[in-house]
Amino acid sequence: MEYDKEDLMYRTELMGNIKSILLTTDGSKYSEGAVREGLLLAKSCSIRLTLLYVLGLSDTYETGGLTYVENIGNDMNGYFNKLREKAVEENVEVEIVIRRANEAYKAIISEAIERKTDIIIMGRRGMSGLKRLVMGSVTAKVIAYSPCKVLVVPHKADIKGRTIMLATDGSEYSEHAQNEAVSMAKRCPYVNSFIALSVAGSEDTLPDAKSILDNVQKYSDNENVSLTPISAIGTPYEAILKQAERNNVSLIIMGTHGRTGISKLLLGSVAERVIALAACSVLVVK
Repeated sequence: MEYDKEDLMYRTELMGNIKSILLTTDGSKYSEGAVREGLLLAKSCSIRLTLLYVLGLSDTYETGGLTYVENIGNDMNGYFNKLREKAVEENVEVEIVIRRANEAYKAIISEAIERKTDIIIMGRRGMSGLKRLVMGSVTAKVIAYSPCKVLVVPHKADIKGRTIMLATDGSEYSEHAQNEAVSMAKRCPYVNSFIALSVAGSEDTLPDAKSILDNVQKYSDNENVSLTPISAIGTPYEAILKQAERNNVSLIIMGTHGRTGISKLLLGSVAERVIALAACSVLVVK
């Protein structure tokens, strides 16, 4: 991978004081973006990268049931060897951890807690993954129960742009995301544009969205951070995706589950749909 000094400094200052990174992978092409970002962030922060692969239950069509995957197989061994080679090329120390669990998200959360992880980095499947995601996938459950922020990276995404966008609904969880986003914009001189977006469901509730943005504006002004507020009317996830594409956003920052509660997170929240469909990476803040 070829990265210049600015790429490294951008990650370091954007993500802040990161001391522990947990990268999860399933060995597929959909993990490529997450692996790339994990290696780059570890390199920029000069810290070790922990890569987690979970052995679990697999469908067995011959028996019509489920069976445990007992070993990683030659394909995964080859995959891990290639990852080690990439890490050596980038001068990154990598620790590969293999865990056995019948529910992958529990192994990921347990590892994150044990290692006092600052950020979990995960890949995301293609556009067809929306139905899987809103039905309660590993990604959704990790986001729901993670002790730290989670960065979800589409396999072709690269956080090289200089525009970040906060998506907020004014909830407690969005306030955490607001604080993170403003802090990012403040400490990272490479951010050229910082957008805050609030979406109203109708013309009648548009004043509420603008009021939310006024609060973000005040907070940003107090931190001497330049902000572009945008209010929109429509379905929240669709409006977020539209504005991200229109403004060439490279990173969307969101709260965990807004006003809908944790049960809704596993059944199709705004955050899930944005994660499932966004062309760029999404940082979900706890």
